[in-house]
Amino acid sequence: MRRSPLFSGVIYLLLGVLFTYFAVQNVQNDEGWGFFTYMLIFLATLDFGSGLRMVMLHFKIKKQIKHKK
Repeated sequence: MRRSPLFSGVIYLLLGVLFTYFAVQNVQNDEGWGFFTYMLIFLATLDFGSGLRMVMLHFKIKKQIKHKK
């Protein structure tokens, strides 16, 4: 089963938001910035980047299909 790049992009963006939320909670509950917080921010950055890339790929494919018609 193939998923569209838009669906995958939205999932990645939601994961980025979730990891960012966990990082903010970790900083507020602990005594500042630790290794785990940096790891969560790193994962959120990767997910945001992948999500944006997938959403842009969806619109690029959609534009190419429309242009061929």
